Amino acid sequence: MPRHSLLRLAPLGGVLLAAACARSPRAMDEAFPPASVGGSAMSPARAMTPDSGEVHLGGVRQITFGGENAEAYFSRDGQWLTFQSTRDGRTCDQQYVMRIDGTQLQRVSNGEGKTTCGWFLPDGTRLFFASTHAAGAACPPRPDPSKGYVWGIDPFDLYTVNRDGSDLRRLTSYGTYTAEGVLSPDGKRIVFTSLKDGDLDIYTMNVDGTDVRRLTTTPGYDGGPWWSPDGTKIVYRAWHYAPEDSAGLRAYRELLAQHAIRPNRMELFVMNADGTGQRQITTLGGANFGPSWTPDGRRIVFSSNHRNPRSRNFDLYLVNADGTGLEQITTNPEFDGFPMFSPDGKRLVWASNRGAAQPGETNLFVAEWR
Repeated sequence: MPRHSLLRLAPLGGVLLAAACARSPRAMDEAFPPASVGGSAMSPARAMTPDSGEVHLGGVRQITFGGENAEAYFSRDGQWLTFQSTRDGRTCDQQYVMRIDGTQLQRVSNGEGKTTCGWFLPDGTRLFFASTHAAGAACPPRPDPSKGYVWGIDPFDLYTVNRDGSDLRRLTSYGTYTAEGVLSPDGKRIVFTSLKDGDLDIYTMNVDGTDVRRLTTTPGYDGGPWWSPDGTKIVYRAWHYAPEDSAGLRAYRELLAQHAIRPNRMELFVMNADGTGQRQITTLGGANFGPSWTPDGRRIVFSSNHRNPRSRNFDLYLVNADGTGLEQITTNPEFDGFPMFSPDGKRLVWASNRGAAQPGETNLFVAEWR
């Protein structure tokens, strides 16, 4: 599932108190100098004040404005982001790149279908992402609203492309949901989620699409995989069905046959890079998703609504790789999700509904990590 589908989770909001407490604008400007384009400052980034209790976030900058913008991930040098957006009046996401201050924006997908989950290849001149355009130029149909809150399982396949949008090449040809790709630290393999064998499972393959290996086989949803910095482990989100829960598994499979899934329950798991040693590390309840690692590989950052599982108020949390030491990072009463640390660990990028000019807007934010 496109990771950003959780942005539209049930509109039952909790309320948190927010108060102003931040570094000075001067300090923020020193942390994020505007990029120079043609000799002049062109940065659209706007300084933001962290909410009360967001002690790890300094020099916060909003770098997109309007629409839905999500799943921003750093290039290896930490200077670029790839992300998906409904900007320019689009009804479903296309894939873009930009510098970390919001300048030099470039659409890299072809403008057809729907895209998700982009990632830079090691040299930063090329990247991969998932797209449905081979199944049709129009946006995929939305799920039947009579089924309640569900994710559509759209026919994504993986593609590679140059950073300027040229030379688009198809990497997989399964014709069913294949997305959520992340590159291994050594740049040799991609971990991804696919429905190609009839269940939503996690796979790895070489960057050219060869040597595909299935890592998960337990009935239920496995997705959102992310390599540890040393490439030896993978964190992911999952919901499995116990043998005695035959009704739950049957309902899951019936919905899956209709190209949809209900994402209200997910916990975090960790496994070795070859699929062995699978273990659940959270038992929080609610939906826990979008996990990635701190650069030292000791902790995992993720988004969760476990404090109020019927709420759209997701916050960012840190947890040790063994599931201990849970720490809340954001406190805004709206959605915060899709966190990723820069390769040097000095910055955090994430998507949030905070400060939205219009209801439902999701924008991208970058902060100094402290």
